Amino acid sequence: MLPRLSRPRVPRPALAAIGAAALVLVGACADAGSGTSAQAMQNPPELAQFYDQQLQWGPCNDYAPTADDQQTFADAQFDCTRVNVPQDYAQPGDGKTMQIALLRKKATGQKIGSLFADPGGPGASGTSFVSRKAADWATNGLGDRFDLIGFDPRGTGASRPRISCLTDAENDEERTKVFADPSPAGIAAAEADSRLFAERCTQRTGADVLANVGTRDVAKDMDVMRAAVGDEKMTYAGFSYGTELGTAYAEAFPQNVRALLLDGAIDPTQSTIDSTVKQNAGFQLAFDNFAKDCTNRPNCPLGTDPQQATAAFQKIMQPLIDKPVPVGDGRVLSFNDAQTGVSQALYVSQLWPALERGISEVASGQGRVLMLLADLYHERDQQGRYSNMIQAFQSISCVNQPALKDPAEALELATRADEAAPFRSTGRGPVGARDACAFWPVPPTTEPHTPEVDGLPPVVVVSVTGDPATPYQAGVDLASQLGGSLIKVNGNQHTASLQGDPCTDKLAVDYLVNLTLPPQGAECTLSPS
Repeated sequence: MLPRLSRPRVPRPALAAIGAAALVLVGACADAGSGTSAQAMQNPPELAQFYDQQLQWGPCNDYAPTADDQQTFADAQFDCTRVNVPQDYAQPGDGKTMQIALLRKKATGQKIGSLFADPGGPGASGTSFVSRKAADWATNGLGDRFDLIGFDPRGTGASRPRISCLTDAENDEERTKVFADPSPAGIAAAEADSRLFAERCTQRTGADVLANVGTRDVAKDMDVMRAAVGDEKMTYAGFSYGTELGTAYAEAFPQNVRALLLDGAIDPTQSTIDSTVKQNAGFQLAFDNFAKDCTNRPNCPLGTDPQQATAAFQKIMQPLIDKPVPVGDGRVLSFNDAQTGVSQALYVSQLWPALERGISEVASGQGRVLMLLADLYHERDQQGRYSNMIQAFQSISCVNQPALKDPAEALELATRADEAAPFRSTGRGPVGARDACAFWPVPPTTEPHTPEVDGLPPVVVVSVTGDPATPYQAGVDLASQLGGSLIKVNGNQHTASLQGDPCTDKLAVDYLVNLTLPPQGAECTLSPS
């Protein structure tokens, strides 16, 4: 069972590590408002035990979400804690709680407050994200003025309890499955696999936990975290799915917002079908941009005509459906893993050389590069251990979006997605199978809607013209919905701010530190990779 097309993680720094690994294979100023004075509003009395809790910060050694994080988390510049929150905000006194993991790097100068950050997913670890971004943010002024705080949303990373659906062996097995048969028997097989995934998640995580892991609940956790660290107002940077968290926080607590930087927007008004189709179209655009670059180079595996690149790609990839290729470690590269690896490389143009090499390998009967990219997407380490990111992604998505329970809707989605992204097509017709959300044990807690944010101070939205995962127009629309300012960024990657581009970073840092809004029509252009 493959998750529906992801609302992916931020490519940098997460993809910076991916880029380095894959490319080896191919050759502030005045105080802008206190963040530590009395609370901006009266905290809900029924939640006093959570809002008033005293945090016990300590070493981060036992908080690393993955083995790869352990060395970074051992650095003494970081400290960690867990914040207690109610499992169910409708029943805060029932004794059931969750613990949200936080990692902090203390401000080194005149402190404004805390900068909370989330890298997206849903399911990605915010503690890991901030631990890897801290050095960069120390040089751009953020580390001087803010305590930098990453958090693992409920169910993810080092937070407790964790969403758990599959063992490592089951994850490996799942990735080899390809459901490309559009016949009734093929659809039944695909749906049986989705149903099994839902059953395993329910058995191993618990329906009561799954019912309360959505954006609605994380936004409330964020306000508890704000109060627990002693901040009057929330300063937040959210990327990709992190923009959905920021939007939900703005709706629930507009009076508690100091600054929201939202980069790689999710449009809250879009239906499940529309958002998925538009994301597929975004990846096709990214593939087409890659193909234009590749076909201008010697020995491009897609030939010399960008107009024929999709057909050439299909000819190389579709045979994997029946004949996966070995990767040298006892595993084989399936059609699904190959497509995952390709999509991973389309997040940033820096990975285009790796993608070209990976496609060339498949054409010659090998699959090492694309499997590496797929492993990194799935957060599988060299020992075969997985984080819970993909499982959390699926579980959180199922309570964040209405399920497609009608087989006709599932077929519509498959058909429109195939048309929007033909480079991903199996060539055998759309498979109208319902995904795991159709068999989920609990209902969604969020529906598509226009956000109501009366009293929200100015926010800033960043949107990249060639973003494959969160298309540019969604950022334009979200800025309008929130009454915010838009920074347009010309480039080919997923998200852009606080990642080293001088133009985008200056506008973002000036806003976060000084609350200086970007000028109307603000526009930046990323340097070619």
